[in-house]
Amino acid sequence: MLKSILVRLLGFSLFVVAFAAPIRGQQPDRPNFLFILADDLGYMDVGFNNPNTFYETPNLDRLASGAMVFTDFYAACQVCSPTRASILTGKYPARLKATNFFSGRREGRFAPADFETQLSLDEVTLAEALKEAGYRTFFAGKWHLGPKGNWPTDQGFDLNRGGGENGLPRSYFSPYKNVDNLEPGPDGEYLTARLADEAVDFLESAAKEPSPFLLYLSFYAVHTPLQAPPNVVEKYREKAGRLGMSEADEANFDPGRERQVWKEDKSPRKVRIRQNHATYAAMVEGLDTSVGRVLDRVEELGLTGRTVVVFMSDNGGVSTSEGHPTSNLPLRGAKGWMYEGGIREPVVVKWPGVTPPGTRCNVAAVSTDFYPTLLEIAGLPLKPGQHLDGVSLVPLLRNPFAKFDRGPIYWHYPHYSNQGGFPASAMRAGNLKLIQDLEDGGIELYDLSEDPSEHNNLDQLYEDKVKEMLGQLDAWRREVGANPLLPHPKTGEKPPKLW
Repeated sequence: MLKSILVRLLGFSLFVVAFAAPIRGQQPDRPNFLFILADDLGYMDVGFNNPNTFYETPNLDRLASGAMVFTDFYAACQVCSPTRASILTGKYPARLKATNFFSGRREGRFAPADFETQLSLDEVTLAEALKEAGYRTFFAGKWHLGPKGNWPTDQGFDLNRGGGENGLPRSYFSPYKNVDNLEPGPDGEYLTARLADEAVDFLESAAKEPSPFLLYLSFYAVHTPLQAPPNVVEKYREKAGRLGMSEADEANFDPGRERQVWKEDKSPRKVRIRQNHATYAAMVEGLDTSVGRVLDRVEELGLTGRTVVVFMSDNGGVSTSEGHPTSNLPLRGAKGWMYEGGIREPVVVKWPGVTPPGTRCNVAAVSTDFYPTLLEIAGLPLKPGQHLDGVSLVPLLRNPFAKFDRGPIYWHYPHYSNQGGFPASAMRAGNLKLIQDLEDGGIELYDLSEDPSEHNNLDQLYEDKVKEMLGQLDAWRREVGANPLLPHPKTGEKPPKLW
């Protein structure tokens, strides 16, 4: 009798298990991902970080109001290609040996370090990891991670619209120049709006399919050339006039704010200190409008509740060169510099039903962290052998005040940037940030909680802390195999051996 009961119970249990198991081939209900990447947009260029910005970003501000804003989020590098590689691989640029934009070989006192000029096909990218799990993957916009053979469709994306070897367009108006994999539209079509069109077309197709998607929308804007629709430019010229500002006014600039390291005259570099560039403002508006169009279509298609949205810029705003279009103040430096203006980014993450709307998280994080974060959000196994330098931010997305120790963040840039930045390594641990000049080993130490503008160098006051952090930085550089500066090919002068 007992045996008969046990047999029946076992049979019932097996029936329940079989009934509850998913049908073969059925995909779990995973979220969609909309990853939006801006180019050269500064931390202070957006309303959700700077209510007094000259630019108008209502759609990005709307996204932020329903999401979590990270106040201390960093790009893994102060220029574009290395940061883009870090997002897709979860690895620091120094580990990838991809430490500069993929055509940058400017010399200074020394020769720049050797570096890779393409993202290796051996890397299992975020797109490939999601594709393995049944995601449809779509890329639109700027790629700049290598020549043909290393383009988006070679790195895990099913479709590619606009991504190729080139890092900047020669024209934002159709017929486009220097933009790969994008058929020209009608004469005068604006590139930023066209990329939004491509994203919307993909959304409309993806909404009809059962599988989740990764839409990686990588705008060329607001990178140079500085071009925007004339009527929008005029709007901001009039706005600047109402505010009593002129683009030609010398009060817009500090003529000696940052040193210059790669030109022979060694003169200080002019830095924009006021936001009032009308064309740049129009480009920011074009970016914001396009983001709004994509977000609106997500909502119209009924995808909002199951679509995770990420917004980020690849490096800081440009204030020291290339037309000096924006100001990052009170942050110091700009694109190409190791200071906060070059690496601290506007970042928003919206995970519907999870991230508390309208919250701000001040825990420091970096672009390598997206890879494990998105895998965990999707309910997929992490790939610790791939995203070696990333840490999942899911605990923070659930609660921005959670106890969370991300650990130190590191940077290594053994190059002379086009924007005047000097070769340096750096790390942030807690609120302290240490920078080491690779030309002479000089140290800067800042307490970002008290001095986000990085004006008060504390290296002499906290010698023990400097020694501790420098030891950590040296150990990290050895661990990742960070490449050093090289002797100058003409003078033969050798850089100091620092690690």
